[in-house]
Amino acid sequence: MARLSVVRFGMVAGLVAIAAAAVLLSNTLSPWWWFLAGPFALFAATGVYDLAQRKHSVLRNYPVLGHARFLLESVRPEMQQYFVERNFDGRPYDRSVRSIVYERAKGTAAEEPFGTERDMYAEGYEFLVPSLAPVPVPKSPPRVRVGGPDCARQYDMALLNVSAMSFGSLSSNAILALNQGAARGGFAHDTGEGGLSEYHLRGGGDLIWEIGTGYFGCRTADGGFDPGEFADKAAHDAVKCVSLKLSQGAKPGMGGVLPGSKVNAEIARVREVPVGQTVVSPPYHRVFSTPRELVRFVAKMRELSGGKPTGFKLCVGSRVQFLSVCKAMLAEEVTPDFIVVDGAEGGTGAAPLEFADHLGTPLTEGLHTVHNALVGAGLRDRIRIGASGKVATGADLVKRLIQGADYTNAARAMMFAVGCIQSQRCHTNKCPVGVATQDPRRGRALDVADKTERVRRYQQETVASAMRIMAAMGVSDPARLSPEQLRRRVDVRTVLSYAEWYDDWLAPRELLADPPAGWAADWAAADPDRFAG
Repeated sequence: MARLSVVRFGMVAGLVAIAAAAVLLSNTLSPWWWFLAGPFALFAATGVYDLAQRKHSVLRNYPVLGHARFLLESVRPEMQQYFVERNFDGRPYDRSVRSIVYERAKGTAAEEPFGTERDMYAEGYEFLVPSLAPVPVPKSPPRVRVGGPDCARQYDMALLNVSAMSFGSLSSNAILALNQGAARGGFAHDTGEGGLSEYHLRGGGDLIWEIGTGYFGCRTADGGFDPGEFADKAAHDAVKCVSLKLSQGAKPGMGGVLPGSKVNAEIARVREVPVGQTVVSPPYHRVFSTPRELVRFVAKMRELSGGKPTGFKLCVGSRVQFLSVCKAMLAEEVTPDFIVVDGAEGGTGAAPLEFADHLGTPLTEGLHTVHNALVGAGLRDRIRIGASGKVATGADLVKRLIQGADYTNAARAMMFAVGCIQSQRCHTNKCPVGVATQDPRRGRALDVADKTERVRRYQQETVASAMRIMAAMGVSDPARLSPEQLRRRVDVRTVLSYAEWYDDWLAPRELLADPPAGWAADWAAADPDRFAG
C-alpha cells in the first residue's frame, strides 16, 4: 500500500530535484545544461499538476507516466481496434460505447463524423425503425411505478439506474460517487450483495438493497438469514426496494467471491465476516429450496421491510424452472413487485472464464422468456421487469424496453462514468484509478465530487438520448413501443422484426387457457414444488 505513494511522490520529487540541479548547473557551469533543465522542468511541472488535479484518477496515481494512456486514445480510431469489447457471441460490442459514456459523463459532444462504423449487412445487425411522423421529445422522462397489490410503499423507478456493484468489489469513493450521483439525478442505486455500508447511506441516493446467498449485512453467526437485522436495516428511509439475488449473469450457479486482500476491517464489519479471509458466497440459498418456498420468502421480505417493493434478480436458465416459479406465484397468490433479468453478457472481476463465456442466457432471450411467461400466466400487470447486462447507450435502453423490460440498470457504463479504464486488475486490489480497490492510496485518486457529477450527467444524457430516439420513432410513452419497431438482419437479404424473429409471443393468460405448441410441454413440466427441468 505504501509502495505506490513512495513511487508516486518519489518520482515527482526526483524530477523536481533533477530540474533544479540542471538549472543551477546551467547558471554556474555552462548554458548547455539548459537542454536538460528545460525538459525536466516540464516533466516536473507536469508531475506536480497531475498530483494536484482531480479530474483524472490515473494521473493522480501515475503522474507523468499516465499521459501515455491519453496519447494512445488521441490517435483513435487506429488504436481503438486493440480495445474492442466483445459480445457473448464474439462479435464487436461497439467500439464507440466507452467513448460515448466518457463524453457524456464529461459533458462533451458524443457525435462522430462520417456516419456509422457498423456493418449494416452483417448477420445479427439490429436497428430501430424511425417514423415519418416523429413526435416532440417529452420535457421530462417518464418513471416506472414499482409495487404490486401487496406493496404498501410503491416506488417510481427511473428508466436507467445503477446496477448491482458491492462495496468491497468497488472502493468507498466509487460507491459514494455512484450514490451521490444517483441522489442528484433522481435514480436508484443497487447496493450489490456486499451489504449496506455508510457510503451507500451517506450520499442520500435511493437504494435497492440486494440480498445474496451470503446474507451480508443481515446474517446470523452461522451464515443464515437474520430477519431481525434485515428488518432494522430495511426500515432505513434510503432503502426504497429490497431485492433477492438468485443468480448473476456473468456467473450463474456461483456465489460471489471477494479476495481476502480486499477484506479489510471495514469490509469485514459491513459483511459480518472475518478480516483478511476470502469471502465466497454459497451458490444457493439456505432459506428456500422450492419455487413455492421462494415466493413465500419474497413475501416475508416484503413484510419485514414494511411493505416496500420486493423482488428478485436472476440470470435465466431453464424455461421450465421459471415457469415453475410462475405456477408457485399463482398457487400461493403471491407475486414479487419486480424481477431483474441479468444477461449472461454482464461483466465481473470474480468468475472463471468458462462461466462468463458459456453459462447463462443472454439478456435478449432472458427478457423474452420472463416477459412472455408472466404475460401468459396473467401476472405481467403486477410485476415490473428490469434489464441489466451491457446497457450503456440510449439505443440499448430503447431496445431493452422493446424486448420486454420496463426499466434498465447499468454497471459497466457507470464504472466508466466514475473513471474505470478497463485495466482488468479488479481482482488484484491494484486498480490504477481507484475504482475497484480497497487500497486507500489508490482509492484517494478518485475525486468524489468530480465523479459524482459525471455519474449524474451520464445517466441524464443517456436517458435524454433514449427519449430523443423514441420521439424519432413516433413514440412519447415507452408503453407504446412494440416488437415491430426493432429489426434484426438474418442474412444479407432477410430482415425480420422482433415480432417475427420470435414467433412465440404470448397473449395475456394464454398459458392458463390453451398453451400454444411452443410452450405447452414446458408449462406441463413446470412444478411449483420443485425446480425441475
